[in-house]
Order: sequence, then C-alpha cells, then structure tokens
Amino acid sequence: QVQVVESGGGLVQAGGSLRLSCAASGRAYFPYAVGWFRRAPGKEREAVAAINWSGSNTDYADSVKGRFTISRDNALNMVYLQMNSLKPEDTAIYYCAATRRSLSLNQFAYEFWGQGTQVTVSS
Repeated sequence: QVQVVESGGGLVQAGGSLRLSCAASGRAYFPYAVGWFRRAPGKEREAVAAINWSGSNTDYADSVKGRFTISRDNALNMVYLQMNSLKPEDTAIYYCAATRRSLSLNQFAYEFWGQGTQVTVSS
C-alpha cells in the first residue's frame, strides 16, 4: 500500500506560479509511477502530468505543456508539480496518484489516490 498526500494548493493570480507537493508513505517496496490529475468544477477528472519511478521519463497533457513541470525526489518520497503561467482554466482540485504500473496519463491505471488540493487562479 502507498498513501499519498497532496499539499501546496491555494489562490493565485493569473500568470502566477504554484508548486504542488505529493508525499508518499507506507510500505512502498516497489517502484511506482506518479501522476497528477485535476477536476475542474462541472468537469470530468483529467490527466495533467506523470513521471516514472526514476524520473527519467515524463508525460504531460497538451493543455499544460511548457507551463507545468513534474519532478520527484525518491530519497524524500516526494513528487512535485511546478505550475507556471497559471490561467483561470487551471482552477481545479489537483490529485496525486501512484501506480505499480508504468507511467501513464490514464487515470484508471492508478491504484493509490490522495484527497486532493484546491488550486484557484483568479483573473
């Protein structure tokens, strides 16, 4: 089992930046990929970014490419999502998830989910 807890959300003006953190704990005796997902009001949950166990491979949704960067520090069991040039349409609850499978932007590939952290971008 892997427990994941997100932090770092908040209110920011358009054009600003935020860094989300995902802390993993528990008996993670296996390598796991991590993904960030988000759910905007009235919309389905969608993928944002994903990273493999070593951090050597990442993938991004087209809507965030060039603005968001996912990274990880396995020594600290942490995964980060640096969000720059934020737009009002980035407003959503952001979720971190982990999987024993390979890196994926498919939410159904993920087994362990956090509770989410709210990001609000004002115009």
